[in-house]
Amino acid sequence: TYLEEGVIHYCVGNMPGAVPNTSTYALTNVTLPYILAMAELGLQEAVRRDPALALGVNAFGGALTNHAVAEAHGLPSSPLADVLPGGPRVRTGA
Repeated sequence: TYLEEGVIHYCVGNMPGAVPNTSTYALTNVTLPYILAMAELGLQEAVRRDPALALGVNAFGGALTNHAVAEAHGLPSSPLADVLPGGPRVRTGA
């Protein structure tokens, strides 16, 4: 901990670990809608319909779809829309 401009700052590597029950509820609340969408629509259709979910896909069908991950490992990447069966309908804003 340290004090700067009258504010106490606390640095911890695993802040959620300090409040495990609360952090579990928070994580569940934000991830459950994605899980329900994948259960209802299947992974491919859920990813096609939800740009936020599509942004979370790093690999699909044997291809790296996240450029930064591929670049970090010196591997090629492919746009997610190009590797999803059924053609590109994914818009990630990237």
